[in-house]
Amino acid sequence: MLEPIRQIISRQRNILASSSIRRKEILESVRFNFEVIRPEFEENLDKNSFTHPCEYVKENAKQKALSVWRQLARLDKNNVADLVIGCDTVVTLDEKIYEKPKNETDAIRVLMKLNGRTHTVFTGVALITKSKSMSSSSSSSTTTTASNQQQQQQMTQSSSSSSSSSVDGDYLVTTFHEATDVTMSEMDKTIIESYVKTGEPFDKAGGYGIQGIGATLIESIRGDYFNVVGLPLHRLAKELYYMYTE
Repeated sequence: MLEPIRQIISRQRNILASSSIRRKEILESVRFNFEVIRPEFEENLDKNSFTHPCEYVKENAKQKALSVWRQLARLDKNNVADLVIGCDTVVTLDEKIYEKPKNETDAIRVLMKLNGRTHTVFTGVALITKSKSMSSSSSSSTTTTASNQQQQQQMTQSSSSSSSSSVDGDYLVTTFHEATDVTMSEMDKTIIESYVKTGEPFDKAGGYGIQGIGATLIESIRGDYFNVVGLPLHRLAKELYYMYTE
């Protein structure tokens, strides 16, 4: 999906607005040309103000990407990136959002909630590009004004979304989300406590890492594996393909 636009991507300045090592590794695995800049955005949005977890992760992703875009603009307005990618991932169960556990006790509590059940992992992605270089986004995307963007976003509550885009001054923001259902095996509490002792849960939504030791806790998944890791790779590639070929 990326090969037809490989030359375009390799010529431009692409930024991953994330401190996640896992997202960095996913992009590196497909030879994506990019830099990493940690966003200044403080993740303190009120979860209760969003109608659905997908809206929450998309807004977090958007604010992370905008934070980096503005950081670059302050340094040199004429040398802002061609593409900034922001992401946010949460685990949901029974309409409750679970992010990174605060401590060992919290990690055990969260994993006991997920124990023997199927939960959903949502990842929101925001792509910021220079508006003057874009004529439209993908065929499934819709371009809206900034004032009605929130209304457009709230129309999407499915497991995977059509993109929505808005133009604001010098940049275009495109957002989308993906969802993956994950079934965790039913385990004795001592197994969960032993896993938490490895230290792996503490920087991961839901308190487990499917790409690490946490994979031994997972019985099955339905959807994109990379979405659970933190970046829906196929969907990202698909959005970029349409973005640069239409």
